[in-house]
Amino acid sequence: MTSAAPVLVVGPAWVGDMVMAQSLFKVLKARAPLAPIDVLAPPWSAPLISRMPQVRRMVTMPLGHGQLGLAERYRLGKKLRKEGYGEAILLPNSLKSALTPFWANIPKRTGFVGEMRWGLLNHARKLDKSKLPRTVDRFIALGQEPDTPLPDPLPLPQLQASPENARQVMARLGLADTDQPLLVLCPGAEYGPAKLWPGEYYGEVARNRIAKGWRVWVVGSPKDSATAAQITARAGEACQDLTGQTSLEEAVDLIALAHGVVTNDSGLMHVAAALDRHVIALFGSSDPNHTPPLGVDVEVLSLGLACSPCFERTCPEQHLNCLKDIPPGEVLNLLEKRSL
Repeated sequence: MTSAAPVLVVGPAWVGDMVMAQSLFKVLKARAPLAPIDVLAPPWSAPLISRMPQVRRMVTMPLGHGQLGLAERYRLGKKLRKEGYGEAILLPNSLKSALTPFWANIPKRTGFVGEMRWGLLNHARKLDKSKLPRTVDRFIALGQEPDTPLPDPLPLPQLQASPENARQVMARLGLADTDQPLLVLCPGAEYGPAKLWPGEYYGEVARNRIAKGWRVWVVGSPKDSATAAQITARAGEACQDLTGQTSLEEAVDLIALAHGVVTNDSGLMHVAAALDRHVIALFGSSDPNHTPPLGVDVEVLSLGLACSPCFERTCPEQHLNCLKDIPPGEVLNLLEKRSL
């Protein structure tokens, strides 16, 4: 690969993973500053990728998650041949993610050994999870030669926010622009309920901060509206429920205004960390040693019970003690220390 040949990165399927992929993009830019980076990703990724200055453009994957679509992938690969990519780096481990780069005739195709990808990859790596325990470590390793030490310090994701877009969203939603400190709550997690800190706990945190003169916004998808209702029932009308009212792009810009973010292990947790916000992240069924928030001002609360991390969508023990036993007071103590 020449130093200026463009690189195609096949992006991951989750919001948090796409944020963490920016660390890889930084490594690639340090390795070859003149080589453009394009990212093959689903349409929802656009608001994130557009805020990563290392990326030249996004190539839209027209197929949804789980769709094989051989003909569509072949047509896209054939179309990409004219781009002159010198290398493709595949972040997913699936068979289907390797098809388009293969059909694009990209000479170097790097990824971890996954679903029957021999032949589709010609620079296949065996994943040693003990050496690369974190998702971000694995992404970065694919951008380096085998057995190369990871950068120290690790380049952190840094999303660019748009204050102007934030002002427009606030005006549309009727949100007051004041000098009060702002707490953003992100009570959802796409993976499942075993990642969800109880809504009433979030509500207690919101009630306390409002009494201290803070603004509190609840941000998330329509799926989080039931939890948001629990929060506002406990915290009162001053806690503003924005779930289902913002796009991902708008959520990024609103979170960028926060003085503090309390969140489950979710995509928005990674967004908040990449915006250099003060993040308090609550981990239950998942492992903070595997997918920690990558930022300069993050604090993780995890009990490390014998039954966790289980990585299940719902609690196998039917008690969710890994999250229920983290009281609101612990989160409030961390917020209070920062606001003193």
